[in-house]
Amino acid sequence: MPFKETCPVEERIALFVEYETGVFTIAELCRRHGISRETFYVWKRRRDSGEARWFEDRSHAVVRCPHTTSGWLAERIIAARRRFPHFGPKKIKAWLERARPEVAWPAASTIGDVLKRKGLVEARRRRRRAIAQGEVVAPATAANEEWGIDFKGWFRTADGARCDPLTITDAASRYLIEVRIVEPTWAGVRGALERVFEETGLPDAIRSDNGSPFGSTGAGGLSALSVWWLKLGVEPRYIPPSSPQDNGRHERMHRTLKAQTSKPAAANASEQQARFDLFRRHYNEERPHEALEQTPPATRWQPPDHTLPARLQDPWYDADHEVRRVRPSGAIKWRGQDVFIGEALAGELVGLAEHESGGHIARFCQRDLGVIDRDRRFLRFAPPRARLRVAQETAVTPEQ
Repeated sequence: MPFKETCPVEERIALFVEYETGVFTIAELCRRHGISRETFYVWKRRRDSGEARWFEDRSHAVVRCPHTTSGWLAERIIAARRRFPHFGPKKIKAWLERARPEVAWPAASTIGDVLKRKGLVEARRRRRRAIAQGEVVAPATAANEEWGIDFKGWFRTADGARCDPLTITDAASRYLIEVRIVEPTWAGVRGALERVFEETGLPDAIRSDNGSPFGSTGAGGLSALSVWWLKLGVEPRYIPPSSPQDNGRHERMHRTLKAQTSKPAAANASEQQARFDLFRRHYNEERPHEALEQTPPATRWQPPDHTLPARLQDPWYDADHEVRRVRPSGAIKWRGQDVFIGEALAGELVGLAEHESGGHIARFCQRDLGVIDRDRRFLRFAPPRARLRVAQETAVTPEQ
């Protein structure tokens, strides 16, 4: 037979049923029900008042709030919001203070509460932040250890056509491998890289910013382009957000490229590409580079040993991993449920290895993507951030 369950309301009624029998003293009743004598008399007064539902708790809400926002102020705030639907609380407060400076308008947070109660604030869906993976200090010391890739800022040629120059350099030798006008899309960049990889070879790693098509905000920072790099055995390295100095060698080349080829711009895209080709030859073979002891980059660069494979193979995972293929939707089937990993990995094999926390680490090639926790939620990892050098520590003056 199951245990009998009671609630505070039933206990209060039972307390006074027992009290009416006259068998128990008040002290005994209080001990039986685990209450104080003061509590007993509070509920006795409630019962004796004749209130129909004396045994129920009363609302603890404040009856009157002396500093509540007046109806007149609330009406003016709501009217301002409807007049300027894109104004937030801070802008509404500033506008009202300019319009009626003699009125003591409430704080921006109070204005936000007024708008929220009126249903004039749309809740935003919060995206879970990626789990940081720390920083990697990886300056290249030999040719083809790392290439840099980026788009120099777009501009228009004299005929009005948009020009997006894709640039690729070798970090150690400063060799300018390619300057090519392409569409700033996954297909445009991949086509240019396929031609470079076929003619030149493959580097060990490629450094880029986090923007499309090189990176993304998805698992591991990967995009469809960097997934292709990993399958080729090329490590994607992403600089910290808003930190162009961590790709400073490449950015410095952009300044020279802009000064010598696009001021002013050429008549059309064909003439502009011809300028880029001439500049690349001059930059690599004639122009002395200060970081190379005033020698041209061509004297320090040599083609890489790795070549573009004829056919891409699926990544291999050891026996500690369970393997799943990512569906076109970006999800995998895991323990009977669909778990979203990322659309950039659609059609690819990912490995899942058990983690000491009880979840499973999801990996693609050697890149950790995130962890599937015990509740089958996927918590994505941010990529390790590639810096050129260790950040300087704050100097501490020794005590005298």
